[in-house]
Amino acid sequence: MLLLVGLGNPGKKYESNRHNVGFMAVDDLVRKESLGDFREKFSARFLRANASFGEVAVLEPQTFMNLSGDSVQPCAAFLKIAPQDIVVVHDELDLPFGDVRIKQGGGHAGHNGLRSMIERLGTPDFVRIRIGIGRPPPGFRGDVADYVLSNFDAIEKAELSGVIAKAVAAAISIGKNGVQGAMATVNAKAPVRNAPKKTDKKEGEKA
Repeated sequence: MLLLVGLGNPGKKYESNRHNVGFMAVDDLVRKESLGDFREKFSARFLRANASFGEVAVLEPQTFMNLSGDSVQPCAAFLKIAPQDIVVVHDELDLPFGDVRIKQGGGHAGHNGLRSMIERLGTPDFVRIRIGIGRPPPGFRGDVADYVLSNFDAIEKAELSGVIAKAVAAAISIGKNGVQGAMATVNAKAPVRNAPKKTDKKEGEKA
């Protein structure tokens, strides 16, 4: 069984934010796979069902982003799911908008949801579906935390459903083909671009 985790912040105020694209993708998968209704458990929206790719538990922590691990760790412990079988869908600053990549393990790169999960699970060795949101464009007023807590612009909104569909397809591929098999296909389809410049600037704890 896979534990599929979407990361985001709860409430209407945040639902369309770039930081909530993990929730968006997981919600879309639940609809497309007809997995049923969420219920409240593990300080999260939770369901467990049989999908086209096998048994899956779906979790959307309602703890706010920087405490995501407080929901994921108890859920994984209760279901006896190893970190390698946890698949986390999240926004990724270091990928251009529209890119979707799969990665296993690694650091948190300033992402407070991943940081919390690593701290609570005691390992970074879970799987990530990284949905690119890009970095703040020139002229953006605010810092990185302001950017991830802002909504997609009009051009991005027009393309967002296709990006979400790619993330859903990535999750289904992991379930059907395993992480390595999914990486071989999903990551190979990602366009080759110049790597974005790294920065030491981290997201604010608010995010």
